[in-house]
Amino acid sequence: MGLFQMKSVAFHNLGCKVNSYEMEVMQQNFQKNGYIIVDFAQKADVYVINTCTVTNIADRKSRQMIHRARQLSPDALVIAVGCYVQTHAREILEDESIDLAIGNNKKQDIVAIVEEFLSSHQKTLGGSTIPDLTRESDYEEMQLEQTAEHTRFYIKIQDVCNQFCSYCAIPLARGRVRSRKKEAILAEAERMAGKGYREIVLTGIHISSYGLDFSGLSYNAVYSDRMKNNDSSDSSDRSALATGIKASGHDDENSNTMFSNSALLLELIEELAQIEGIERIRLSSLEPRIITEAFAKRLSQIPKICPHFHLSLQSGCDGVLKRMNRRYTCDDFRESVGYLRRYFDMPAITTDLIAGFPGETETEFEETLRFVEEIGFYETHIFPYSRRKGTAADRMSGQLTEREKKERCARLEELNKEKSVAYRASFFGKTLPVLFERTRQIGDIDHLVGHTPNYIEVAVAVPEPEDDTNCSVAGDGEGLSNPGNVFTEKGWIADCRLVEDMGDGMIRGEFTK
Repeated sequence: MGLFQMKSVAFHNLGCKVNSYEMEVMQQNFQKNGYIIVDFAQKADVYVINTCTVTNIADRKSRQMIHRARQLSPDALVIAVGCYVQTHAREILEDESIDLAIGNNKKQDIVAIVEEFLSSHQKTLGGSTIPDLTRESDYEEMQLEQTAEHTRFYIKIQDVCNQFCSYCAIPLARGRVRSRKKEAILAEAERMAGKGYREIVLTGIHISSYGLDFSGLSYNAVYSDRMKNNDSSDSSDRSALATGIKASGHDDENSNTMFSNSALLLELIEELAQIEGIERIRLSSLEPRIITEAFAKRLSQIPKICPHFHLSLQSGCDGVLKRMNRRYTCDDFRESVGYLRRYFDMPAITTDLIAGFPGETETEFEETLRFVEEIGFYETHIFPYSRRKGTAADRMSGQLTEREKKERCARLEELNKEKSVAYRASFFGKTLPVLFERTRQIGDIDHLVGHTPNYIEVAVAVPEPEDDTNCSVAGDGEGLSNPGNVFTEKGWIADCRLVEDMGDGMIRGEFTK
């Protein structure tokens, strides 16, 4: 079958926002070559499963979706792409449900790879579609031209993480840190802003490492104990670091060092903030060690930055953090949160936690509970520890049972609910700008739904046509029982008074006159 004869393609994505971004680029490239995108549940000529391997569950779901595609259409071309492919090459080669396997750093080329496959029918084109990412140093440049989001778009600025946390398989799946050139990021952002998108979210596997590969620095040398013990880094790292700090023009600000790569990240954000049409800039997960006082202060001077910071904690116990190879302490994390709260008004601090790490005692788990209580996170994403083959934690003694991990997750979830409700309640009676993103019928009433800068979800009843509220926008009215003529453009931002909790993490708001 020739490429020109294949007209429909279905996608299924698993995993993180980086995977979602990469899938949208793949969809875009198929569409440019004449394909029609269809729902995954429909019969298609081609199925693309963008896989994930962050947990055992992700592995299982990846396999399930591959096999489901084969069942949906036995004669279709089934393509497995991404992290699971990269880390499970033997299983991929043996799985008869898979026709074509493509690893990471090859997604941009998927259509050309399909065309070559149709001539050779080799699952990996002689091994060329699953690269050795331990040797790959080039960033895979992708340019997204459209997105399913109506008001917000994600833009990938870097790939991979060099931290080698003892539980994590991501470096095995994606290789070493690779950063995207600033010019390419700005070009994509300008194009998307020109299409009406109002909010940009900078994403990557470890955006705190952005730019380190430009100067050959080691993140852990640069940020070792916040440079209190500079002798831990080798002479070449120290020389490059000193040059980067001097060039940034922000050294020793408030007697708190501005590291060279954090200056590069901030310079990128500052330039993005100058793009007309972009009203908000949101950051994905940050490494706690990058949040120095100088970093927080300079970030706070960018008005478009959303006061919503995801600092991945994983454990609130120093002993567990050490076994995880997280390279910071609870005191370091506490200090970072303190800087953010000093320079931002009531910022939303969110985090990730792993319950039941190998050897975690009840006493250690209770330390985590107390630390989470102390910090007062807005939201906590909680995961049971998942053994990943090839990682250091997989070889550790003291593996907990699934029952123990589930019980600890449940206790953390209860605390998360309590803290999330308390954070939202602290804004009752306050007025905040809301970026409206969608419409929803709640009960018998049509609502506009959006988020505040600190990512509180707000629902506001749609005004009656005779209402004099100034609201002539927010999407196209899709899904409303009586949209009227108040929806003429996407991405409307309006000031709203936050009134009360509606449940499910949403607050009822009212337009201010």
